[in-house]
Amino acid sequence: MVRRLIPRSIRARLTTIATSIAALVFVAASAITLATVPENLRSMVQARVELAVRRVAAEASAGRLPRVLVTPSRVQILQVVAADGRVLASSPGLTQSLRRPDLEPTMPETVRVGERTMSRSPDEPKTHYLVMAISVRTPQGPVTVYGASSLTDVDRALKWIYVLVFIGTPLILVSVAGITWVAVGSALRPVERIRAELAEITGQDLTRRVPVPETGDEISHLAATTNDTLDRLERSAETQRRFVADASHELRSPISALRAQLEVANAYPDETDWPTTGERALDAADRLAGIIDELLMLARLDAGAAGERRVVDVARVAMDQVRRREGSRVPIIPDVCAAAPVHGSLMQLDRLLTNLLDNATRHAATRIDLEVAVEGDKVIVAVTDDGEGVPAPDRERVFERFTRLASARAKDKGGSGLGLALSRDIAMAHCGTLTIAEHSPGARFVATLPLYGEP
Repeated sequence: MVRRLIPRSIRARLTTIATSIAALVFVAASAITLATVPENLRSMVQARVELAVRRVAAEASAGRLPRVLVTPSRVQILQVVAADGRVLASSPGLTQSLRRPDLEPTMPETVRVGERTMSRSPDEPKTHYLVMAISVRTPQGPVTVYGASSLTDVDRALKWIYVLVFIGTPLILVSVAGITWVAVGSALRPVERIRAELAEITGQDLTRRVPVPETGDEISHLAATTNDTLDRLERSAETQRRFVADASHELRSPISALRAQLEVANAYPDETDWPTTGERALDAADRLAGIIDELLMLARLDAGAAGERRVVDVARVAMDQVRRREGSRVPIIPDVCAAAPVHGSLMQLDRLLTNLLDNATRHAATRIDLEVAVEGDKVIVAVTDDGEGVPAPDRERVFERFTRLASARAKDKGGSGLGLALSRDIAMAHCGTLTIAEHSPGARFVATLPLYGEP
């Protein structure tokens, strides 16, 4: 039930919140005003009348009562009435007695206060007055002093206060709601344009971008971030399309070669050298298996699959590689430290070294240097060959998937162009780097990995 009462629209919610806050403020202010202002206004009038009445009472008690009473500012009527009802003194122009039973003081020196609508003379219109009365003893006997002040100004002020409270407050709340609705709608209009543009962007067309308002506020930052995200999505989609196309091309070649060999052997079984054909078929199958394994590992790395991680001694992995490659075409000269612990995947780190050493073996002329060292909080793995090297303009391109330089194609027509790309992805998955350092002759691949330390 509560959720139904809360508007779903941000615009409606903000308008409701702003209007509710304004209503609370105005209701509280109105309540305070109605509770204090009328009483304060009447108290001011009462204080003026009481001061004038007590002054006249003091004069009457001293026997100095004049026949005509001088009224001070904002006090219109003063009158002194004897106990028998005779008017002993009054202010100018007053033709009627103010004596009323309800205003008669019960005890001397006590003040009675009331309100009455009357006129000073029959010719004047009736006016709302605040009337006060006080009884005092005089040499002529007890008298009652009356005083009155018009409440016209007070009534006029209270009328405007009531108008502002009971009519102005609702109008102000409606204005606050309207202004908030328009302001929030104007602020959210760029968001609606962004939403509409995003709704039309599909995976088939990632070139579109959302409009970026020139306000420099959070919405413009959101639009800029959205466009950056779309840029990354477009690059990722393009990379995936290119990856699928290259993978299809690389897989088609060994499959086509294998199919052609088998078709020829099947067409001429008596003339086929089956051992040779089987050996070639196994080579093609091995190449297919290698490409598929590398593609699967790249897919796992792209998906963020870290695999099983533990402390791996890169120095031991390097020495295992050297032992497995004893008797290969090019000797490997190790320069390995005692221990180089790294927190990572043994399979992935072994694959990184395998790919780097396979690449060096294809290009080396006489030797390969394998170095593993600890420098500060880094483990440095360097594989150096004395081949023709990698030209400076191509030192980043060789890490792209399915990229093979002309020299690599000439030396090994069965390569897939995935080894170095996979090696860099493995290094990056372990919070490291893989680069080609300046070296002559040959190429020097340097992998930097974070050293493992006990927390």
